[in-house]
Amino acid sequence: MPAILGGSASAGLERSCSAAAAAGDWVRGRGPVHGLELLQARFSGRAYASHRHDTYAIGYTEVGVQTFDYRGRVESSRPGQAFVLHPDEVHDGRAGTEGGFGYRLVYVEPARIAAAVHAISGRPTPLPFIREPVLESETLAGAVADAFAGTLEPLAVDAVILRLAEGLLEGDRSGTAAQTPPRLDQAALARGRELLDSRRAIVRSAELEAVTGLSRFELARQFRALYGTSPHRYSLMRRLDFARTALGEGVPLAELALLVGFADQAHFTRMFSSAYGITPGRYARVHATETDGSIQGV
Repeated sequence: MPAILGGSASAGLERSCSAAAAAGDWVRGRGPVHGLELLQARFSGRAYASHRHDTYAIGYTEVGVQTFDYRGRVESSRPGQAFVLHPDEVHDGRAGTEGGFGYRLVYVEPARIAAAVHAISGRPTPLPFIREPVLESETLAGAVADAFAGTLEPLAVDAVILRLAEGLLEGDRSGTAAQTPPRLDQAALARGRELLDSRRAIVRSAELEAVTGLSRFELARQFRALYGTSPHRYSLMRRLDFARTALGEGVPLAELALLVGFADQAHFTRMFSSAYGITPGRYARVHATETDGSIQGV
């Protein structure tokens, strides 16, 4: 089958898959949103034929052994190992063992990586290039895991792309785009934090850029250096803090979920539980019990 170059990474994958997929094989995707697309898959035997796409493909193998032809060599990725496929590079995919393989993968537009690398290095530089496509990289694997852990909100996507760029720079042995310590514009960062403190719903990247005068990736890098967390995580926790207070005032869960910018009550429950270790419904019941005086303080 001829190689394929397409704007949609997952569409290219679907067109290159064998027409007679093995029973139990599956592919699930999300996006593209804000220059990022997610894909999770399980395959046995031959997964897909030679193809190429115009994005970076960065992921990690979850189970089994993933084998693929890339740049004239046969490569294999085992559980926990990251892999990087550069734009416009022909590759295929198949199971390296009888048990099949599974992976998680993000497709990211090169222009997004270029902008993040510019923010990190402080100057226009060539895109990072990793000669060994399979590598041990906690940064890259962690960035992919972060992408799947939450929603593709604008600030969350910025944080993921910045971390991917950092991982690519770590793996680029040429050193052409070395990371430099961030210069902190504390006044701009304070304005950005003030906006995040004041909002109870999703804040978009363009809004923070307008308030701070920093690019989204400069902001994400500097914000993390000064406040120890990403703008998205900071915003998420302020929204959840507001929700926690509102729960004590009896605001219904479904109404509150929409008020603080979540798609539905189930999404709100997952994020609240992840942050506080307790569901919002249980938190509301316990808080009501304490307020009623049924639980006495020491």
